[in-house]
Amino acid sequence: MFVPPPYRPPDGSWTAELIRSNPLAILASNGSTADGPFATHLPVIPDPGTPDLLSAELTGAVLLGHMNRANPHWAALAEGGTSLLTFTGPHAYVSPTVYGVTPAAPTWNFTSVHARGTIERIESSEETLEVVKATVRAFEERFGAEWDMSESISYFRQILPGVGGFRFTVTGTDGMFKLSQEQAPEIRCRVQRSFTGRECSRHRETAALMGSLP
Repeated sequence: MFVPPPYRPPDGSWTAELIRSNPLAILASNGSTADGPFATHLPVIPDPGTPDLLSAELTGAVLLGHMNRANPHWAALAEGGTSLLTFTGPHAYVSPTVYGVTPAAPTWNFTSVHARGTIERIESSEETLEVVKATVRAFEERFGAEWDMSESISYFRQILPGVGGFRFTVTGTDGMFKLSQEQAPEIRCRVQRSFTGRECSRHRETAALMGSLP
């Protein structure tokens, strides 16, 4: 991903937090010449057994994910090579009416992280079950109501043969935080205020990030 200097994240914590807050990623991998590239939407979490992403360099971090084994993408992962996980954060359209100056051009403020890495397929049923359980715990704590999964473990085991778990070891990342940094301070403030006043939560989240820029 091409990232112009003004849009680079202030520090690694921005990249890590975007991954944690927006865990539904797109996993892209090269297929055979006939199949072309594969892309699958799937949930991803940091491996609980590795250092916290917020306090460590992302390179070398391990992410856990899972997909349907019936997906042809699962078979393609056995071929190895580098894969890409794409995470999309808050984003919003910027109308030139907000700028209050002419000439002007419309644009889109957005945040995204691309993580390159290698994938290890998990073939053990028990290890795959641990990936599923870790995913439930992570998402219930952050997004849910801390649901107790204990009475559903037997159901998990029933559907487990169709689940393919994997470990994704990060070899490099690119973070794009395009938040009107190229504009004069007074124009950035106008854009931020316009987003803050919108009912759409996506706009308000983008405004919050703009307000956190150093």
